[in-house]
Amino acid sequence: MPMRAIQVLIILICFLCNMLDGMDVLIISYTAPAIAKAWSISPANLGIVFSSGLVGMTVGAIFLAPLADRFGRKPLMILAAVIMGTCIYLTSYATDVNILMIYRFISGLGIGTMMASTAAITAEYAPASTRNFWVSTVVAGYPVGAVLTGISSAKIIAESGWEHLFELAGLATFLVIPILFFFLKESDEFKAKAKPEDAKISALFTSDFKWSTWQLWSALFLSFTTLYFLMNWIPKLASNAGLSMELAIYSGTIFNLGAIVGIPVQGYFSTRFGLKKSIGVLLLITAVLLGIFGQFSGSNLILVVLFFLGFGVQGSFVGLYAVAARMYPTAIRSTGIGWAIGMGRLGGILGPISGGILVGLGLGMAESFLFFALPSLLAGIITLKISSQTIS
Repeated sequence: MPMRAIQVLIILICFLCNMLDGMDVLIISYTAPAIAKAWSISPANLGIVFSSGLVGMTVGAIFLAPLADRFGRKPLMILAAVIMGTCIYLTSYATDVNILMIYRFISGLGIGTMMASTAAITAEYAPASTRNFWVSTVVAGYPVGAVLTGISSAKIIAESGWEHLFELAGLATFLVIPILFFFLKESDEFKAKAKPEDAKISALFTSDFKWSTWQLWSALFLSFTTLYFLMNWIPKLASNAGLSMELAIYSGTIFNLGAIVGIPVQGYFSTRFGLKKSIGVLLLITAVLLGIFGQFSGSNLILVVLFFLGFGVQGSFVGLYAVAARMYPTAIRSTGIGWAIGMGRLGGILGPISGGILVGLGLGMAESFLFFALPSLLAGIITLKISSQTIS
């Protein structure tokens, strides 16, 4: 049965929102070399800046996103866009590391809320037979936004400075607010369900969900640790390895191009072969690629490996969002997705900080990538063993 116009519209809006999420998350990665040079920031302090945004995303996913189960997806998505747009724009006026960290934290509140809400409402509008594919495709907006930002950022930073990039990103985020206000509609499924006075975390640990919740959280924690290390540190590590600032930025773009291909491919495989098997195998392949990365040092094949790393690790973590959307019923879906993302973000906080420590110790790309092969390996094994009966 073909999808109705309202289904297509909601999926497109959620895709756009995730594009903005990707832009707002990765903008700090693309501007990091310029900011570090302008302010003489050490690698360790730069890692803390990266992680401050992730702390905000964690808090937003855990404490704000669950409110969508009570008040609706629409008001929470509008609030998230307001927070994101305001703080991203104000970041252009930051004058020191402390102010930068504050703005990254507050913008992270909106980013964490937006991603959980878009996954929940997409799961409710998408046809049941292809729900895995559409949830994954919507979250694929995240790397699309990151890639578009990466492609444009090198020229903007070179001509107008890193501050101008934040101004443009903030203004772009504001543009989605009227779209959400006039066109986003709550799903019939959500309207029909009783809204809990407060979506309690205890609901995620009933006998139906207890072990699968722990398994999902663990898999997300480990995969986010690897993912956010790679997303935040690839441009800086490439710059340290001798690439020009422009090529270093493009190395991060290639990583996210891999995600644009990997996420819908993962969605297709998940529909055909099952979520657990598709995601678990991708994570195991990612671990192998991280482990052998050093074999390609000094070769143009490094860019090919970065592409497939983006394909594997980002396709996998998006698939875990689909697992959360399938695992939890409508009444606690945003709570379940939000807490799952929040637990993953804790790993995302650890990844960039660990990267800063490794870079500060003098480790290069090959040694750092080898270090992060282990969490990817463990995430793959745990994913294959997720016990939920609603997930194939």
